[in-house]
Amino acid sequence: MSVATNLNAFKKELSHSVELVAVSKTKPPALIMEAYAAGQRHFGENKIQEMTSKWEMLPKDIAWHMIGHVQTNKVKYMAPYVHLIHGVDSEKLLKEIDKQGLKNNRCIDCLLQVYIADETTKFGLASEAVLPLIEKSLSMDNVRVVGLMGMASFSDDTQQIATEFSALRTLFIEAKKHFPQIKTLSMGMSGDYKIAIEQESNMIRVGSKIFGSRH
Repeated sequence: MSVATNLNAFKKELSHSVELVAVSKTKPPALIMEAYAAGQRHFGENKIQEMTSKWEMLPKDIAWHMIGHVQTNKVKYMAPYVHLIHGVDSEKLLKEIDKQGLKNNRCIDCLLQVYIADETTKFGLASEAVLPLIEKSLSMDNVRVVGLMGMASFSDDTQQIATEFSALRTLFIEAKKHFPQIKTLSMGMSGDYKIAIEQESNMIRVGSKIFGSRH
């Protein structure tokens, strides 16, 4: 199956209200261009160096999403071009993005990553830290928090996954009440995107269903 065939079949499943981020990490530019030719513009990478080299060689209307865990000392490399940073999990990181946004004369959009899983390997803010951090971000001119992101437990228990996504949705609704710029709820990947969409996710990150399984 070609990338274009996979992509078109997958998009038929989605409503227009759900933004698909095609996870292109480890994939060569040629495959990304197949998806691009089929109309895909939003791509997700988890390593800043790899994303930057792809940005340099691929069309400039691609919206690059940083979906991996971000180290503060790497922000400067993606600050000139990144479309959306998904995994902001500290005030320190938010301040660094603001600083690098100023240097590049742009306002960088971010999602706050919330810890919702029952796993110690996952990153994220505690739920109670989210609204205060959005409040603090309002005093920063070159970074803008536009939504929330969370990753559910890696589990076959669909009820547990649904419960975790539901908790994030509740927090998202609360954040939207106080901060009108909050519009994106990013949750759901290849294994659990259907559950995420049932819980009102409006951005999903899918790789293997488009590009095939990772080697």
